Amino acid sequence: MPEAELLFSETSQYLKPEDINQLRNAYSFGQGAHSGQFRKSGEPYISHPVAVARILCTLHLDAPTLTAALLHDVVEDTDISKTEISERFGEPVAELVDGVSKLTKIEFQTQEEAQAENFRKMLLAMARDVRVILIKLADRLHNMRTLEAMLPAKQRSIARETLEIYAPIAHRLGLNNIYQELQELGFRYSYPTRYRVLVKATKAARGNRREIVGKILEAIDLKLKESGLNAEVTGREKHLYSIYMKMVEKHLSFSEVLDIYGFRVIVKDIPSCYVALGMLHSLYKPIPGKFKDYIAIPKTNGYQSLHNTLLGPFGIPIEIQIRTAEMHRIAENGVASHWLYKSSDADFNDLHLQTSRWLQNLLETLSGSTDSLEFLEHLKIDLFPGDVFVFTPQGKILTLPRGSTAVDFAYAVHSDVGNCCVAVKINGENAPLRTKLKSGDRVEIVTAPYAKPNPSWLSYVATGRARSHIRHFLKTIQYDESVKLGERMLNQALLSFNINPDTINDTQWEKLVRDSGVKCKEELLTEMALGKQLPAVVAKRLASPLESISSDQIAGPITILGTEGLTVQFAKCCRPIPGDIIVGVIKKDSGLIIHTHNCANITNSQKNSENYLDVAWGKDITRTFESGIKVTTVNKQGVLARVAAEIAKAESNIDDIAMENENDFMHMRFILQIKNRSHLAQVIRGLRHLKEVVRVHRTKS
Repeated sequence: MPEAELLFSETSQYLKPEDINQLRNAYSFGQGAHSGQFRKSGEPYISHPVAVARILCTLHLDAPTLTAALLHDVVEDTDISKTEISERFGEPVAELVDGVSKLTKIEFQTQEEAQAENFRKMLLAMARDVRVILIKLADRLHNMRTLEAMLPAKQRSIARETLEIYAPIAHRLGLNNIYQELQELGFRYSYPTRYRVLVKATKAARGNRREIVGKILEAIDLKLKESGLNAEVTGREKHLYSIYMKMVEKHLSFSEVLDIYGFRVIVKDIPSCYVALGMLHSLYKPIPGKFKDYIAIPKTNGYQSLHNTLLGPFGIPIEIQIRTAEMHRIAENGVASHWLYKSSDADFNDLHLQTSRWLQNLLETLSGSTDSLEFLEHLKIDLFPGDVFVFTPQGKILTLPRGSTAVDFAYAVHSDVGNCCVAVKINGENAPLRTKLKSGDRVEIVTAPYAKPNPSWLSYVATGRARSHIRHFLKTIQYDESVKLGERMLNQALLSFNINPDTINDTQWEKLVRDSGVKCKEELLTEMALGKQLPAVVAKRLASPLESISSDQIAGPITILGTEGLTVQFAKCCRPIPGDIIVGVIKKDSGLIIHTHNCANITNSQKNSENYLDVAWGKDITRTFESGIKVTTVNKQGVLARVAAEIAKAESNIDDIAMENENDFMHMRFILQIKNRSHLAQVIRGLRHLKEVVRVHRTKS
């Protein structure tokens, strides 16, 4: 096969003869294993592993990686086992092949779940050895190059997955060439019509602007030579996907995207980068706010360069990148630079250290996510490049994705800091935890020993690490609370059948657990608390031979303390507070919902169903609850301030306010934090004493 001979010829440039022999053996072994198999294009299947190995050869990867590339589909698509590969080619090669192989032997509920679990397994293997993902990226790149043989629907599905997962991973590892080709191919097959239109438009623009680009190149080269700088200057056309995303994000037409060309200046050392920048500023005026120094503060994938946008001739903005030759090599090959250029430079060590940190964070996210789809969600969040650089109080720089908040920063410092954060100071001033951070912010997190994550944080955190830790903490807390609540609910149901809960023995519990299809007693109790199982139904199944109790021991209502956490929720439609007569409604996947007994959403017939529980407020409740009031006042200046002051005087906090004017009157609706009915009555009495107040009453929705 000519392609295989090209592979052996190319690898002989840097591998030893014994390594080439191993590749020949792997090729023969793979060719035999894939005998009779063909690709959709009609080519023998072995052509694909050879093409993957040739892509990796351009990165000068080692013999075990290239061997694994030649064998990466044999475990998945043939009868060859991992053990056979290990015996013939060694354990390292077998581990790499296993890391790339899909989970074909396991059945999943949905295609999405199978895909998510495949990513989970692959990335776990990648965290152990980054070469796994290098093979997978080369595999995906060749599949994208040959995607034309697939049906259009399959093309779009694979292309979307490439844009969402594989291209960002390549970017995260600094593999710039692979990243850009994956993006271009992903764009081509995701939006074929838009791709064709843009290709045509850029070809037309290229002819019109070729002369301008040539003049700019000549001017830059001449200016740098005048300053005595020995520099390599190149012009490049921006990639189609980059142009398309700019059009989408800024709502521009193609004709409005002026900077479709960029220029790269490569110099000998770091001081020369800044000298070149100064010279170019004297040639063309810089556009304010467009300068980025990735040399002083490198990107998380190790990328370093000076970026600036200048106003070129005829008012055309031109993008300039200035870097050293070493930076350019890392920019093109990223983490693979370790194999491509055998170097002990600090740049490479820093790059691998940053990659290791990211992989370590990935492992933490893996351990914190029990659900594969949830993990994939975290991964997608983390893969998009970060460009916000913030400082700790000690002056350490942290890189976070765009849109990150103070909570994301807290979890980036340490999971314990995130779990216990209560406030933040940004640049020395107090700020809300949901504040989005900007590059250059100095962030100080205030913690408290007994604080815990708030479920509302999930609505605004931007990093997978923060989201994973918050969910993990809440799930753990919710599980403990659910077990306790489920036990109280079941005990009440048993007592209503005149059954003493203490008479249920382990054998009866084991049978019930087995018949219910759950793993343990605690899981069954949790399902009752979350509304997935009805306590009355479970109690009936336990009712048969159990010992009855006397009527004076019949259970009273379940006590609500307000400290049950996520398993007990208070209905927004009626906003119950201590002192109200209440009922409990079991709602699937939401747990126990507390309503007032006269809530408009509850009918008498519903109250007699198995989904409703008898509940009552406990004593000595210390927390506050939401309650609504409507205040009608004379429409005068300063009346809102006086109403708010009176509410504060009664030791209540305002959560929300809405106002509307009606001729000479103003209607104010407040959501307040109230301890109980007596506290609410105190607030209302205080408001009625104000001469501007015409009417005040409680609202329940």
